[in-house]
Amino acid sequence: MASKGLPEFSLSGKVILVSGAARGLGLTQAEALLEAGATVYALDRLPEPSPEFHDIAKHAATELGTELQYRQVDVREVEQLNKIVEDIASKHGRLDGLIAAAGIQQETSALEYTAADANRMFEVNVTGVFMTSQAVAKQMIKYGNGGSIILIASMSGSVANKGLICPAYNASKAGVIQLARNLAMEWGQYNIRVNTISPGYIVTAMVEELFVKFPERKENWPKDNMLGRLSKPGEYRGAAVFLLSDASSFMTGSDLKIDGGHSAW
Repeated sequence: MASKGLPEFSLSGKVILVSGAARGLGLTQAEALLEAGATVYALDRLPEPSPEFHDIAKHAATELGTELQYRQVDVREVEQLNKIVEDIASKHGRLDGLIAAAGIQQETSALEYTAADANRMFEVNVTGVFMTSQAVAKQMIKYGNGGSIILIASMSGSVANKGLICPAYNASKAGVIQLARNLAMEWGQYNIRVNTISPGYIVTAMVEELFVKFPERKENWPKDNMLGRLSKPGEYRGAAVFLLSDASSFMTGSDLKIDGGHSAW
């Protein structure tokens, strides 16, 4: 992608993985990376991505001169995950970026949470993110170009959400924020940067369903932040491009909180 202005935001020639990108925030961010010139591989556990995925892939190939590919993998299957990541890096002779957006949510009170459910939450949201980052970092080190890794955390990793009962989820996101700092510390020597994005409430299909079940949340949640509204997935596009590009070349070990001021009261 030829860029006349702000070339540091270009991702032209870069190969980037996005886990949890079959739909939702992961797919929205993947689209932004394509528009910035990157070749993008979406990793997700779904056998088939959402219909929108195929439209974006077609647009990438015909209009943007780049490509969006899909690879099915559960981030808990570490051996398979490593093989897929290694194959992608080997094909291109490089690996430049990762957005680790794969995650699950479960609303259960702390008194009723089972160990099995808690372990599943941490296995996907913390260990899965860790192992995905590790697989990518190994290839970045192998090809010697450095790179940038974004872990999708949450404002829920820094605050307790009033009226939202998800102790294990919030603990897992706090874990992601702390994990990123430690990976940044260890991998800085290889010119690998690691940062987190902490979104506020995002209106996705899943949240819309939640509002049907809990209409009071639709009314109350927007009042909890300083802008008085909820966010859309598209409002995190720029942050993804910024953190994966040279525009953020001196930024690592940081958490980019995008929550409408929710946790700044």
